[in-house]
Amino acid sequence: MTQRAGFAALIGEPNAGKSTLLNRMVGAKVSIVTHKVQTTRARIRGVAIEGDSQIVFVDTPGLFQPKRRLDRAMVAAAWGGVADADVVVLMIEAHRGVTKGVEAILERLEDVGTGRTVALAINKIDRVEAPVLLGLTKDLNERFSFAETFLISAEKGHGTDDLRKWLADRMPEEPWLYPEDQIADLPMRMIAAEMTREKLTLRLHQELPYQLTVETENWEERKDGSCKVDQIIYVMRDGHKGIVLGNRGETIKAISKAAREELAEFLGRNVHLFLQVKVRPNWLEESERYSEMGLDFKDGNS
Repeated sequence: MTQRAGFAALIGEPNAGKSTLLNRMVGAKVSIVTHKVQTTRARIRGVAIEGDSQIVFVDTPGLFQPKRRLDRAMVAAAWGGVADADVVVLMIEAHRGVTKGVEAILERLEDVGTGRTVALAINKIDRVEAPVLLGLTKDLNERFSFAETFLISAEKGHGTDDLRKWLADRMPEEPWLYPEDQIADLPMRMIAAEMTREKLTLRLHQELPYQLTVETENWEERKDGSCKVDQIIYVMRDGHKGIVLGNRGETIKAISKAAREELAEFLGRNVHLFLQVKVRPNWLEESERYSEMGLDFKDGNS
């Protein structure tokens, strides 16, 4: 048996469906999925097995025009993921077509993607009619020399098996990089923090878009097989703390319950989750926060 193993980078605009595709490919939830843009902060690696191949997916933060230090670090991480990958998959939303953001990515790919195999995955195909889809496919392939084009629905699973098989065939002949039962190379502490941050994002909607972060401060294994997890939610202002806590602590209780249930399901055991909210006005400018998210603080410099 010849083993294959390599890296596949998923790139695209925010909300193109990269995290949903990653979770579908891996078969487990390893990347934060919300309807808000720019929710994937770290380069989350999910590991998928297809036949004799191990595909390590690098889910990059959505590519956008960065304004703040955190945004710039996220975009640098995304292009770093492209540079490190054996195969790159550009995801585009069928109903949005070729936006200015997509044009900018294609332009950058001409430089960064040179010599790399780049595939096109047009996502959310159920949202447009067939003639529109054909026109979009033709237009994009005239703009860039894609090795292959896939028409998919990451949410429903249409076309994703074909994409995974195609990627598996293009991985280099190498021994597997991870044990067979490992689905993500992020420390469990970070996956747990991401789960809580997702619940915060879903619950708070527009109130606190990106001005909070979650860190797992302590992880304690217990004799009964359960684990105790202590997390801190950092916010930038006192007013934000009140929003996260909610009236009589109702919001934080609901977030804690949802995050605990999902983490328990993910781990297959009982979880005791304890959340604290702390005000930290300058967390966006602290290098430790970036390291915790798998980002490079220096990449945030303009």
